[in-house]
Amino acid sequence: MKYRPARILATAALVALAASGCSLESAASGDTVRVVVGYQSKTINTVTAGTLLRAKGFLEQRLNRLGGHKYQVEWQDYDTGAPITAQMVAEKIDIGSMGDYPLLINGSRTQANERSRTELVSVTGYQPKGALNMVVVAPDSPARTLNDLAGQKVSASVGSAGDGTLRQALTRAGIDPKSGVEVLNQQPQIGSSALESGQVAALSQFVAWPGLLVFQNKARLLYDGAELNVPTFHGVVARRDYASRHPEVLDAFLQAQLDATEFLTGKPLEAAKIVADATSLPAEVVYLYNGPGGTTFDTPLKPQLVQAFKADVPYLKSIGDFADFDIDKFVDDTALRKAFADRGANYDAAVSNFAPAPATAELWLDGQDGTRTVADPTALLRAVQAARAAGQKVRAAYVSDAELGTRWFADKALWVHDGAAYLPFTTPAAARRYLAAHPGANQISFEQAVGEVAK
Repeated sequence: MKYRPARILATAALVALAASGCSLESAASGDTVRVVVGYQSKTINTVTAGTLLRAKGFLEQRLNRLGGHKYQVEWQDYDTGAPITAQMVAEKIDIGSMGDYPLLINGSRTQANERSRTELVSVTGYQPKGALNMVVVAPDSPARTLNDLAGQKVSASVGSAGDGTLRQALTRAGIDPKSGVEVLNQQPQIGSSALESGQVAALSQFVAWPGLLVFQNKARLLYDGAELNVPTFHGVVARRDYASRHPEVLDAFLQAQLDATEFLTGKPLEAAKIVADATSLPAEVVYLYNGPGGTTFDTPLKPQLVQAFKADVPYLKSIGDFADFDIDKFVDDTALRKAFADRGANYDAAVSNFAPAPATAELWLDGQDGTRTVADPTALLRAVQAARAAGQKVRAAYVSDAELGTRWFADKALWVHDGAAYLPFTTPAAARRYLAAHPGANQISFEQAVGEVAK
């Protein structure tokens, strides 16, 4: 990937402003510089540039240290990335965060003029295999594979990461995304209600909606995005015009994002509780995604992510008439490299680290401030059994899918008993693949598995 030299040149900014007839909004000492940040509070993969960042006040703290001007941050919360892009096109949002497919649309839609043009400046979080974007069905649905959805209605937010995952998955399954199913363009909460009422056969969405519905026993996981084995990510875009006039604000934002990332990776459970308080999402659901083995919260624009991003471009053509744009020109890590350097951090070393998250098994007991990590899924079952025997309530238990590596709720996983081992899987398809390759294994329920390990 080719990175370009910094574009933030004061002279160029003055020329652009003069040509557009706009005045420098912070020309005089003491003027208030306003920055509008668009975010999605319930999209856990963006919390280091949104919910957690706002709750901890990291951006305001960074801006207050600058001096020279007063800085005012306006936070605008949305359900999906589409309205953030619309506001950036209208030059009403300066910095925004969203998933990879919405970022494609953002890059295409905002290129029409220089004042709205955006650039991808950082990543908030990624999943090397594309897990956590998922398709869920009603608990009593007869569907066991994507093929069972053929000819039926599926809810998705068109242009979202959930929609992109659905279209790729259907194509791989041999189903035309346009004619094989009827995709209803619905906001996540509307689609959730539609699934619950039986108006749609399935819901394809991004975090945290699949996990939330399954946690609430309102849905069952049908398809795990990790089946695609394609990296997915969420990232931050900034309007170039704004960044050229206020490079100090973009720098403060990226430094604050790094602050939030360090906080989350160092204290993931505390971060989950903060996000839960701010969004009314269950902390158990938030921690599913930001706990060990979930989303990898890391800011660098890594080549693997950019390459996967380029491969997603055909998606634009599949959903509408979008202008072509040069992703290499859209992706710019100049400001992020500076932020790393100012902290004494090695950006290139961070870029080279793209290892998948290790498998985890973790127990969270009610009334305890921390969680307990155990050796493997079988040890987790024993820990659950021991806790129950001691009269302790299990608040949540997490395991990693034995094939795909996806972090999931232990009591919602499909369990297979094979010799001395108990193996969890996220989907019926994953469990069936293992059973087909291991004739001596058998599928059992979570409760059966907990009961058996005690014998």
